[in-house]
Amino acid sequence: MILIGVDPHKSSHTAVAVDAAGHQVAQRRFVVNAGTFRQLMRWCEQWRDCRFAVEGAGGLGRSLAQQLAAAGENVVDVPSTLSAWARLLATGGDRKTDAKDALHVALFRHDLRSVVQEDQTTILRLLTERRDDMVHERTRVLNRLHAVLRDLLPGGAPTGLSADKTAALMKAIRPATATDNCRRDIARDLLADLRRLDRQVKDNEAEMREAIAATRTTLTTLPGLGTVLAAKVLGHIGDVSRFPTEHHFASYTGSAPLDASSGNNVRHRLNTGGNRALNSVLHTIAVCPDPRRRARTGLLPPQDR
Repeated sequence: MILIGVDPHKSSHTAVAVDAAGHQVAQRRFVVNAGTFRQLMRWCEQWRDCRFAVEGAGGLGRSLAQQLAAAGENVVDVPSTLSAWARLLATGGDRKTDAKDALHVALFRHDLRSVVQEDQTTILRLLTERRDDMVHERTRVLNRLHAVLRDLLPGGAPTGLSADKTAALMKAIRPATATDNCRRDIARDLLADLRRLDRQVKDNEAEMREAIAATRTTLTTLPGLGTVLAAKVLGHIGDVSRFPTEHHFASYTGSAPLDASSGNNVRHRLNTGGNRALNSVLHTIAVCPDPRRRARTGLLPPQDR
């Protein structure tokens, strides 16, 4: 069995082959281009049985890791933090080279996550990330629009501004100076941007709905879990079987409390690590009232929170 560790970069990939005893047997650097994967596989033909470990298979190594998975190869994802710790423990310092990184990546643990081909959950994650970007951009446009209308309308624009409300307000604007004319033109441009973003967000949610339907999930039947939140859950988690226990899942989401001690006092505090986007989704689900429960307060019972 030959273990091949790959340290990926934008312009080059460095691969190191290690035998079962942990001894380096070969090393090669590949320039990133259309033929990189073919060159790597041809180089690996000299060994009968190979396993691959790619550092950052969800980042810079995504393309190569996906090509290996599609070819039926055994591939695992080595987090960059893990390879950094291995390098530090092996050398006693943080000096690095691509070859040394690839060597430490090759000496991976056997409990690392296997790389699988991208599927519908990857599409959902891409759509949710795109939606988050558009929502942030829409908020920025709204804030800028509020600032411009403040100088055009007495008292400024009300809160809860939308494209239709902005159009109605602008009908009453009568610029008296050239400066106000410029402000009105800018407000019109911002209004056009706002309408465009509203359409894009709506189209994005329709794509999410189709992608969720293709997964045949039942998540949307849960209280408080609509199209967007269900897409985030599926997109970020992917195959839930990759978490060995519920404790690993809680660590990934950052929902497991941490013990903090101060003298004889032991208390819990919020875990600031983990996937914060997914943690926010789980919090929304937890505090959403379930119509099937008859709690007058509208909150979940304490044991369910």
